[in-house]
Amino acid sequence: MKKVVVLGGGTGLSVLLRGLKLFPIDITAIVSVADDGSSTGILRREFNVPAVGDLRNVLVALSEVEPLVEQLLQYRFETDSDLNNHAMGNLLLTALFNITGNLTESLTALSKILNLKGKVLPFTEDSPILVAHTTSGEVIEGESNITKAFKEIDYVEYKNKVKATRKVIKALENADLIILGMGSLYTSVIPNLLDDRVVQVLRNSKAKKMYVCNIMTEHGETDGFAVSDCIKAINKYVGDNFIDVVVANNGEVPKKIIKLYEVEVSSPILLDREELDRMNIKVIEDNLISIINNQVRHDYVRTALDIFTYINNSGDV
Repeated sequence: MKKVVVLGGGTGLSVLLRGLKLFPIDITAIVSVADDGSSTGILRREFNVPAVGDLRNVLVALSEVEPLVEQLLQYRFETDSDLNNHAMGNLLLTALFNITGNLTESLTALSKILNLKGKVLPFTEDSPILVAHTTSGEVIEGESNITKAFKEIDYVEYKNKVKATRKVIKALENADLIILGMGSLYTSVIPNLLDDRVVQVLRNSKAKKMYVCNIMTEHGETDGFAVSDCIKAINKYVGDNFIDVVVANNGEVPKKIIKLYEVEVSSPILLDREELDRMNIKVIEDNLISIINNQVRHDYVRTALDIFTYINNSGDV
């Protein structure tokens, strides 16, 4: 069974994993833990725990237990007390962190209870603070502030020293295929590349590297981006010719949905085949669009099927 390692964060990673778990592959999800907003941010400040929100979503995505357990983990309290808006899964992970002393052990224990189809690893045991440097020279601290600023990003880094765990390094070393995305480019995907040891392992790895591109741009992060621009941004942190293959949407977003996204200063990401060909990147293109509540999402089954087909048909994986 092929070892597939997926790096990311946010809802994008969860959507991708929900599809991949349907296929016979050995999945390891490496999750960014730099989020500092909402329930996650409050728990970080109070208990000095790395961000648990994305980890919760990934656990739910890979779990094979009954739907009631998913509802339990995703349940948010509605109250006038300090519990308001806290997700039950976040509280559970924070409690396990306080018991075990680290997130990796907490996730291992919870994975057994939830009967996960795969492994979930936090990128780091540290409590990272993400910093964005904008093209106008502004410095924005904290993932939630970066997302809300809507400023064009030049590059991101961690304010504090952040070290990837040994299990993350080992998973990358043993991978047959390494996947980045989908998700916010600078606040979910690239934060997993901000460690020198990770970069070295990725450069030395003989595994194919795949990027699953978003369907829509994100204001402040990918304004006006084509698929190749997303890949060039990733290459800045790892090195040129890093990505071997990209999975990209070639479906047409309905005009009425495009109109709704214009309010968010968002538009479809252009599939620039000629530039990708010049960069020697294999393109797997498909109509990956799924419209849910007037929002553009990846069709997770079709996306995962395209990836699994690539694994089966590529002699290098």
